Amino acid sequence: MKHTLYYFRMGVIILLIAFVSCTSTVQEDKAKKAAVSYPIDSQVKHVEWSKDAVIYEVNIRQHTEEGTFQAFTSHIPRLQEMGVDILWLMPVFPIGELNRKAKQSVFAEEIKDPAEQAKYLGSYYAIKDYMDVNPEYGTIEDFRELVETAHAAGMHVILDIAVNHTAWDHPWVTEKPEYYTHISADSIPWNPDWMEAHPEYYSRIRELGITYPIDQGETDWWDTADLNFDNAELRKELIKAFNYWVREFDIDGYRCDVAGWVPCDFWNAVRIELDKVKPVFMLAEDEAEACLLEKAFDMNYAWELHHIMNRIAQGKEDKTHLEAYCQKVDSLYDPDIYRMNFITNHDENSWNGTIAERMGDASKVFAMLSFTLPGMPLLYSGQEMGLSKRLKFFERDPMVWKDSPWKAFYTDLIKLKSDNSAFWNGDFGGTMKLIDFPDAETIFAFQRVKGASRFLVIANLSEDYSNLTLSEEYANTSLKDAFSGHAVNSHEPIMLGAWDYKILKLEE
Repeated sequence: MKHTLYYFRMGVIILLIAFVSCTSTVQEDKAKKAAVSYPIDSQVKHVEWSKDAVIYEVNIRQHTEEGTFQAFTSHIPRLQEMGVDILWLMPVFPIGELNRKAKQSVFAEEIKDPAEQAKYLGSYYAIKDYMDVNPEYGTIEDFRELVETAHAAGMHVILDIAVNHTAWDHPWVTEKPEYYTHISADSIPWNPDWMEAHPEYYSRIRELGITYPIDQGETDWWDTADLNFDNAELRKELIKAFNYWVREFDIDGYRCDVAGWVPCDFWNAVRIELDKVKPVFMLAEDEAEACLLEKAFDMNYAWELHHIMNRIAQGKEDKTHLEAYCQKVDSLYDPDIYRMNFITNHDENSWNGTIAERMGDASKVFAMLSFTLPGMPLLYSGQEMGLSKRLKFFERDPMVWKDSPWKAFYTDLIKLKSDNSAFWNGDFGGTMKLIDFPDAETIFAFQRVKGASRFLVIANLSEDYSNLTLSEEYANTSLKDAFSGHAVNSHEPIMLGAWDYKILKLEE
């Protein structure tokens, strides 16, 4: 699902929710979000196994030619060999058929050729049953085998779930209409041209009196119906679903879609109930709602970092913007809060382009930074083979697996993170200090230190060559290349090529 995301501002953020005037009362009653002061005082206790974890997002539909649980399960040993710790499975639940999308602004039912219509499988996030699996992927026992195989390999599994909304043919729409946000369809800010193009849809939801999600401004999520969190029974039913997968299948947590559009007190209740079953790991798709990180979630998205890296790669910004970001995050976040660092994911790949399209020759240096800056690095399906196409979102578009040097590249980065506590997550990891090289204006550099684990990361964020000289503070320090182990002379200039980098291990 293509999301509009919001950025943090310095200091205290007052959370403003912008709604069209005709829906303000309904949505203000639903939101009930509180302003939170920074730095956030997190009370979340991270599971021990997350301390040096790398997360891998699995797109079951596209990951293999078969697009099934069984086919993906055969890939687990390869990911184990790379050192992946957490498997985040994109939604595995049944997908709605009513108002199913074929493209962003086209419904499958509007395609009259049956064979062509059958190609369109809809959005992963239009869920019509929270207590079952998508039959396209296999059976519930196939899913159980996937989880058990991952656990046997020393890995953990989190499920992607969207509870801000459901598919239009979720049974609740007719059986429990009070679970949804009701509003006069005549009051919804329709695009007149769109209304004219989709009269059946307009007539259908006008009759139901239920709206699609418009929590923080108009969206194009017409294939989903908006849930109303003022309803206490809805909350109980959703918590039951969250508990089900942990109790019955031993999953290890959740990635929660548009978590910031759901009230924080709901998420707090979810976390309490899940932790009664087993300690879990929770990832919020959000970067704006600070209250999510106080009691409910271990980690949110570093969207701003992602966009800064893209803009530097495209020559629109420079290292100073990255430095400012690092200083801001240091002032806003409790050091123990995890941020998820990434250069791609399912949204970025499908809607904004491949890594190569967005970052070009800068791809490797920013991948490296996603592993060495504070935060947990993400890999997306196929990233380790240099996925070179935008995967279609609403239909099957399987990736073709091939040998690639990217696998060894990411394996080395995972090993670097796992073996050295300076690069671990949150308070498990080391402090970060920006380092300035006045004679090298394109160099972004920093130290990470955790006890005896000490590293200097140097990145040339430019397509030009750069030379730099280490300061006197490194004169009596033994320097070694973090990957090769070769000694580096601290008195000799370091030459970096275009978008090049060095990671140096510091030893007394």
